[in-house]
Amino acid sequence: MNAPRRLHGFLSRADRLAAHTRVRVRRLLPPRGPFIIAAYAGYGTQECVLIQGRVLKDEAFAVPTPNDRTLRNLIELYKRLETDEVPGAGLRVRFAGLDEPLVADAEGHFSVELSPAVPLERSGWHEAELELVSPVPRSAGVRVAAPVLVPPPTARFGVISDIDDTVVWTNVRNKLRMLMLLIRSNAHTRKPFKGVAAFYRALADGAGGDEGNPIFYVSGSPWNLYTPLVEFLRLQDIPAGPLLLRDFSRQSLLSSRHQHRHKLENIERILRRFPDLPFVLIGDSGEKDPEVYAEIVHAHPGRIRAIYIRSVNPDPGRVEAIDRLIDEVRHTGAQLVLAPDTEFAAVHAAAQGLIAPASLAAVRADKREDQDAPTIAGRAGI
Repeated sequence: MNAPRRLHGFLSRADRLAAHTRVRVRRLLPPRGPFIIAAYAGYGTQECVLIQGRVLKDEAFAVPTPNDRTLRNLIELYKRLETDEVPGAGLRVRFAGLDEPLVADAEGHFSVELSPAVPLERSGWHEAELELVSPVPRSAGVRVAAPVLVPPPTARFGVISDIDDTVVWTNVRNKLRMLMLLIRSNAHTRKPFKGVAAFYRALADGAGGDEGNPIFYVSGSPWNLYTPLVEFLRLQDIPAGPLLLRDFSRQSLLSSRHQHRHKLENIERILRRFPDLPFVLIGDSGEKDPEVYAEIVHAHPGRIRAIYIRSVNPDPGRVEAIDRLIDEVRHTGAQLVLAPDTEFAAVHAAAQGLIAPASLAAVRADKREDQDAPTIAGRAGI
């Protein structure tokens, strides 16, 4: 067994032991408030929706500003990565006439599927109400609105996109540089890849201009960074959509196997939820997006319209591996496109009838507008 594998095995066992210890301690010592409910965007149909979130101790997170310095970013990042979950928290969820109890798991997570007695009258964004029941809040009741996306009947396809090195440069293959980038920036100062915002808006609008195609973000980023990612998408005018992230653990810093499984499971769940909707998959060549997406194509023939892979790894061996996947996917009738930039992918999407040709001008303008604005990555020399 090589050294990285031994290290990963050790970290995995240590993380399981630490998690088990935390749960035992919290059972003996009831959590002390104040608490918050972190409501994550859910999704579904007019007949059934998924609602999800997490119960945490309130760490009084600060709202980021464009002028925040490295120390402030570091403090806020640390607070988010070291959140105190509330295991076994009791909640109530109210949605479309339903009023149901919920119990969070050992990590404070909760997830529930609700089927209204009468199908929802409209599509688009809805809100469910979540209320904390136990532990009993010290002050006024803890309530929060949970957004839920129901794609409209006009949607012609859905989009499933990665985030790291796909929407925004994070250098995810180099964990140290990735950490430094997170410390030196926040939702205001990080910038997406050139043209991404306009391209994703064009995909949401579709060739018809108002199709309302839903976008889902399936990423290996931890749930701890959910709020900063949502704020980043909002500030950069990138279409909102459910973010499906994963648990933060020490071994996840070194393991790609967990991320591979996380992406497969969540993409499979989305495809099952919308069986009549084809999808476009977007990722990057840095880690295993091409392999994950090729696996999805084989498991769901006819469901994938196109796969766009941003080229971020120039290693000849990696390029050759993706070339083999391009040929492999081609035989299924789908297309895997290795794109050097966003404009390249947008031109292909217009040719395939996924976006309106007129929207290419907006992608190019978005690209030019970003050209003179150095990103945090550029200033950091990464």
